[in-house]
Amino acid sequence: QVQLVESGGGSVQAGGPLRLSCAASGRTSSTYPVGWFRQAAGKEREFVAAIEWIGGFTNYRNSVRGRFTISRDNGKNTVYLQMNSLKPEDTAVYYCAVGLVSGGMRPNEYDSWGPGTQVTVSS
Repeated sequence: QVQLVESGGGSVQAGGPLRLSCAASGRTSSTYPVGWFRQAAGKEREFVAAIEWIGGFTNYRNSVRGRFTISRDNGKNTVYLQMNSLKPEDTAVYYCAVGLVSGGMRPNEYDSWGPGTQVTVSS
């Protein structure tokens, strides 16, 4: 079993950057995709970005493409989400999770969710 913990959230003004980290522990010797999701107050959890553990293939939701970058450091068992040009609509709790399938974009295709980290973007 893999355990994930997010960090790096906070409050930032619109246009600013934040970098989120997703640290893995436990059975990190397994190879698996990792995804970032977010959930704004009163809304459903939505896919943000994902990265394959082998090959580094990445995928993004359209509204963050070009502003967010997902990357991973295999040696540190950590996945990062660099968020630039943040907008108020990016405000949400951000979660990382382990992908059960390659290329998944739905929450039910992920497992081992972290507790989340709050991102608040003010205008």
